[in-house]
Amino acid sequence: MATVEIYTSATCGYCHAAKRLLAQKGVSYDETDVSRDSGKKAAMIQRANGGRTVPQIFINDKHVGGYDDLNALDRAGKLDALLK
Repeated sequence: MATVEIYTSATCGYCHAAKRLLAQKGVSYDETDVSRDSGKKAAMIQRANGGRTVPQIFINDKHVGGYDDLNALDRAGKLDALLK
């Protein structure tokens, strides 16, 4: 099973949508809330090549992007292969 990491904030609707999609796929993930920790947010931005918005999603240490990117992979039939 793939290692999935997601950077989030508690009030982010796209974060909730991304977690819901992953849950529907039966995938567990490590979540890091960056809303109250500037150090964690800075690490996320660096790791996401400048991505400042949440969610920022990584599958097997590969930056996938945000919820729209995750959803696009799913609609294209490519997400399941990444999650194996």
